[in-house]
Amino acid sequence: MSANPIAANPILVEATRGTMVESFHRGRYVVMKADGTVVAQGGDIDALMYPRSAIKPLLAIAFVESGAADAFGLEDKHIALACSSHNGEEEHANTVKAWLEKIGLSVEALECAPHYSIDPSAGIKQAFDHVKLTKAHNNCSGKHSGFLTTAMHLGDDPKGYIEEAHPVQQRLIKVIEEMGDCDVSSTPRGIDGCGIPVIGMRLRDLGLGMARMADPSGLDAKRVAAIKRIRKGCASAPFMVAGTGRFCTGIMEECGEDALVKVGAEGVYCAAFPKQGLGVALKIDDGTQRGAEVAMGAILRQHGVIDDARAEVLKKYLTPVLTNWAGKYAGDLRPAF
Repeated sequence: MSANPIAANPILVEATRGTMVESFHRGRYVVMKADGTVVAQGGDIDALMYPRSAIKPLLAIAFVESGAADAFGLEDKHIALACSSHNGEEEHANTVKAWLEKIGLSVEALECAPHYSIDPSAGIKQAFDHVKLTKAHNNCSGKHSGFLTTAMHLGDDPKGYIEEAHPVQQRLIKVIEEMGDCDVSSTPRGIDGCGIPVIGMRLRDLGLGMARMADPSGLDAKRVAAIKRIRKGCASAPFMVAGTGRFCTGIMEECGEDALVKVGAEGVYCAAFPKQGLGVALKIDDGTQRGAEVAMGAILRQHGVIDDARAEVLKKYLTPVLTNWAGKYAGDLRPAF
């Protein structure tokens, strides 16, 4: 019998209750430089995985690099939305709606499905207020708006832009391969929650792509400018990247351009640390977001992005506590690496 690959990955995060560790999250991570040097790693970084929404800053490159953002006079908040997995709060949805009108389309052009806000309080308020949900409320509507804007600027048919054969998706695959220095032509394929293709790649290659987001100095001038604009957009409008109470938003509100962090489904997280010239990719084996956030918080601390002063401001994200229904302290989530 072959070894269990999940059991082979190290424990990255522990959950305590009382005086013992009650559960834990195994995973793998890599911290890299733009030249491919591995600075730190844990677990199997060469196994294939789906990057999910953590890859969105890389997917936004074509939107900015093509000139589409400038052609329609788009702002930092739109760049941030193109990288977002937002809560679907009203500010997110309204900004997406106005963006699409700016490029001559309606929310019906989006090929993703509407849903209530993923923030519980906002979702309850939407239901109570009888808000008419549109496709702009989808947590990936910003990314899709970036795709549509690129299509409109380059003269592509906007219909069917979520299909892998569409020019929009083909450009994205090319960017992924260039940034990760990899060939994904024969890797596994799937469908993401919002309908676009998900493409299997190694964690190592995803880490390299994010390292080049942190230090794009070896890339051509147009790509360097696009990457810097993406980093600036996310730092200037971190609410648009995620929303109320979210790890991504909280970290970037405090750290600004020192950290571009992005969540993905199924326990995936990516980051770029421009001052250190480092990129990060991690995947929690059991797919839990809580494990991924605590692990990413530890990496932010270990590599000097978050110092003691910032850690105090961000402690609810870095050292979250577990409580019972009465709000009484029950345990901790803590990094184990």
